[in-house]
Amino acid sequence: MKTKKVFYLILLVVFGLLTWILADTFTQPSIKDLKMDFKEISKYRNPNNTGPIKRVYVVTVSDTLWQEMETYGKMMPHTKYGNTKVYFFSDKEGYPQKVVGTEPYFDFKYNDDCLGKFEKKAMGEEGFIRYPFQ
Repeated sequence: MKTKKVFYLILLVVFGLLTWILADTFTQPSIKDLKMDFKEISKYRNPNNTGPIKRVYVVTVSDTLWQEMETYGKMMPHTKYGNTKVYFFSDKEGYPQKVVGTEPYFDFKYNDDCLGKFEKKAMGEEGFIRYPFQ
């Protein structure tokens, strides 16, 4: 009788933990939870899987909510010892259609239209700069 109660208690605890884990998994914030519209226009990822991975993104935004841009950048994929750069442009102005893997990552004629740049470096250091080319 006592063994049966212990079994049900353990079963209840396991069920509670599973419920908590699943709820936490499915309620994680995502890009859709941000207050602006973000559209990924172009991206580059080097084919190197054995060394540092470099990622470069061009993203258009519907507004200049700086905190939202920084949050978006933090949500982008990053690999330890790699580098991730996200360049933000207004969806109402000019923006590059393609990025490449070497600097400058896009045509310099778009530099004045760049609203912000988020970068996550090799050891996890993060930084956001408004108007990085001005």
